[in-house]
Amino acid sequence: MFYLKKKKRYFIDIMQFLKKERLKKIIYPDQKDVFNAFFLTQFNDIKVVILGQDPYFSKHQAHGLSFSVPKGFTIPPSLKNIYKELNTDFKKQHTFNHGCLENWSNQGVFLLNTILTVESGKPKSHSDIGWNIFTDKVISTISLYKHSIIFLLWGNDAQKKCDLIDRNNHYILKASHPSPLSAYRGFFGCKHFSLTNKILLKNKKKPINWFVI
Repeated sequence: MFYLKKKKRYFIDIMQFLKKERLKKIIYPDQKDVFNAFFLTQFNDIKVVILGQDPYFSKHQAHGLSFSVPKGFTIPPSLKNIYKELNTDFKKQHTFNHGCLENWSNQGVFLLNTILTVESGKPKSHSDIGWNIFTDKVISTISLYKHSIIFLLWGNDAQKKCDLIDRNNHYILKASHPSPLSAYRGFFGCKHFSLTNKILLKNKKKPINWFVI
């Protein structure tokens, strides 16, 4: 479904820009990881969409999945807050030993950043190279061709995508961003993880095991 977008002029321009930038600058994630969200969660398997912003901009963090970092590296503050809310939501005291969310992807959680690359040390540095055109089309395609998808929109940037989603055909759960600056403004206590599983069960879909990572 998504491969058709790669033939568009704007997408070719993005790829050419990145090819040139990688010759002289450090760009995250590595080229092989940019589309990991698409590789790990096939279109037909999507049940939940968690929208992030742009990738982590420090070494050994970004690997193509929103909020996720590879195993063996420090869990970022936003993800620590996600884990904290998970434990509170399910009344558990689970210890998360790493920040890699690939097993969420494998269960049908599409971990999509709205911007897919970033220059090292410069957050939002690639926000104007065309990625929003691509990811807006991805969100619109999911809305058009899928049914009863649960969109978790955390923070203002993610919630700006609401107009791309058919509210009569899908579920939208909103909260503040899980970053330390805003988690206490509505992310903590949102219970989005248990609510998601209730909606999945209502639609006769297998719930997500959020603690399998």
